[in-house]
Amino acid sequence: MLSSRHEVFYQVALNLSFSKASQVLFISQPAISKHIKVLEAYYKIPLFERKKNTINLTEGGYILLNQIKEAKRIESLLEYQLSIIHNKANAKGDLNLGASTTVALYFLPKILSKFHHEFSNININLLNRNTDTIIQALLNEDIDIGIVEGRKKNSSLIYKPFLSDEVVAVCSKDSFIASKKSIKINEIVTLPIVLREQGSGTLQSLKESLKLHSIKISDLNVSVRLSGTEALKNFLKVDTCLGFLPKGAIIREIETGELHVVKIEGLKIFRDFYFIQRRGSENNDINKVFIKFCQNLL
Repeated sequence: MLSSRHEVFYQVALNLSFSKASQVLFISQPAISKHIKVLEAYYKIPLFERKKNTINLTEGGYILLNQIKEAKRIESLLEYQLSIIHNKANAKGDLNLGASTTVALYFLPKILSKFHHEFSNININLLNRNTDTIIQALLNEDIDIGIVEGRKKNSSLIYKPFLSDEVVAVCSKDSFIASKKSIKINEIVTLPIVLREQGSGTLQSLKESLKLHSIKISDLNVSVRLSGTEALKNFLKVDTCLGFLPKGAIIREIETGELHVVKIEGLKIFRDFYFIQRRGSENNDINKVFIKFCQNLL
């Protein structure tokens, strides 16, 4: 197991902040500083560059951080392999998972609850960000497995299918758009539109579907851009704009009539979600258990 001082360094290095590490570890900031000073004295090199109110890792700090990440990976693997010798249900370890917003909010809660009941000794850590951020977190080894929308060309990543979902055009029940039985595809450029932020998988799926009709995002009358599915959903409830949301995220709002699905002739938007792993880490035992669990459940 890693020493307590290495755990302190790890949290300071991840957050680049003594105060944030103090909050994560529930120990005082002076104690954090003392642990780092002891490590720097032991290795006889500075681990952080201190500039006014900011800190950055030194070359030695980067080396130590990368080795600690590898040590934590081996530690988790060892704990898992030893814990399942007599019973797989006793599996121990860490599931460091990242998921794009739609998956994290609307698909994963039930899956993680059932996974936790079956493997109660596995610690689950979930990062919820947009697709681009999840990919970067995986490449930075901040997480071990991700679930994102769509595939991107990156030789460092391995993709495996997770599930498919439809994106639909919606507006408030009080919007003037709700009175239309359907909209012709070319009419979409005349309507006020609200979209997700850059890096969103939902936005990327919309771009690709519009491209088939020779329509670009820049052709749309975009009034607002919002970060996150919930923010967009809540905005659409009280505004007159047209927006695009995953169908799985608005089932309740459709049933209650708060949001109205708008049919756009010829426009179909389907998104494929994928598990992603760093190439070379696909044999991580806990990741394999989780992927197989999801596939059996879905």
